[in-house]
Amino acid sequence: MAMPPRPNPLATARAADWADRAVGALWRKGITAKPPLDPEYLWQVSSRGFAAQDEHAGRSGVEVADFRLRLERLCASLRGEAELNALGHTMAYGQLTSAIRKRHALGRAWRTDPSLPQGDIASPIVVVGQMRAGTTRMHRLLAADPDHAGTRFCDSHNPVPVTPDWRPLKAAAALAIARRINPWLDALHPFGSTRIDEEIGWLATALSPATFEAQWHIPSFVAWSEARDPGPVYAEFARILRTDAATMGNADRPRVLKCPQFAEDLPALLQHFPGARLVVTHRDAAAIVESSVSLVASQMAPQSTRRDLSAITAEWQRKLALRQQRIERALAGFAGQVAHVDFDRLNADWEAEIGHVYAALDMPLSGAALAAMRREQRKAAAGSHTAHKVQIENFAAGEAA
Repeated sequence: MAMPPRPNPLATARAADWADRAVGALWRKGITAKPPLDPEYLWQVSSRGFAAQDEHAGRSGVEVADFRLRLERLCASLRGEAELNALGHTMAYGQLTSAIRKRHALGRAWRTDPSLPQGDIASPIVVVGQMRAGTTRMHRLLAADPDHAGTRFCDSHNPVPVTPDWRPLKAAAALAIARRINPWLDALHPFGSTRIDEEIGWLATALSPATFEAQWHIPSFVAWSEARDPGPVYAEFARILRTDAATMGNADRPRVLKCPQFAEDLPALLQHFPGARLVVTHRDAAAIVESSVSLVASQMAPQSTRRDLSAITAEWQRKLALRQQRIERALAGFAGQVAHVDFDRLNADWEAEIGHVYAALDMPLSGAALAAMRREQRKAAAGSHTAHKVQIENFAAGEAA
């Protein structure tokens, strides 16, 4: 299906508007009840079918309490600040109940096989940088190397191992729905059910703010999260990574990890992976803000009655500045191997930039790796992501007119 025009950053698709009206009508007519975004209610609904021990298996008491507190704080922010419409309320309910169910399901898996979250893994390669700064491209190039491993989108979306593995089919269905709600999705970030992707789903499972603040206006939860020790989130992340590596049979290969949230929390991540090698991406700050605002506005607009582009811009200027400060602070105290990537150089000659990265990290760049990366580049070139640059240019032209 052809991508429709996107006249402004807060544009919404017909399917999203229809879904919002349809859900609201169902609630008003009493056909279905509007589910409350209440922690106790969400917990009661989502923990059905699980044992009480599944909340605790493999986790410390501090980590169990952290998740409960995060849920309480996030629900309060959603109710009091987000100004969700019917579609947004439904999506928030779905994402929170899913996080609770996955947390229990992971606990059940770890209770059944305690070795899953404790296995040895190769030290990862971590791509660190601002969103919209070339992190996805660098992530997928590095993960294409047959000597490395990456995380499939479907496994980030649902980290609970299952047999048979139906996760690719379920993730494909979720993406199909998401593309109906937001037909510009693949211009913002090229998705694929089994394509290598960032581990933001694992962070969401632990209620890190990363995926939520890009969808909803939740300033009190964001501020609380920024001031809070993210250690419990990354303890869960590390368990999930080891579980995924054991399930996929690639624990002996360095996993290439990537999520813009790492920029905010790097010391907590490195505490669990002290031997990690870092690849840090750089791009002009103004271009990062412009692209980030476009992405966030596209996700927020269908879910809220709040349509304030200037507020979104101000918040992400603040957020990106905070992340930059934290990157610089973390790198200043990091004694391991670091490679720096320039966005413009990556665009101009990606093979040369990859060569610099491998040299900086003291890694051999094989012919097989380059061949796989060239295939990844061809796949990326055939995608829809270049449409985002055109959208931004059209936004600017419309403002100037």
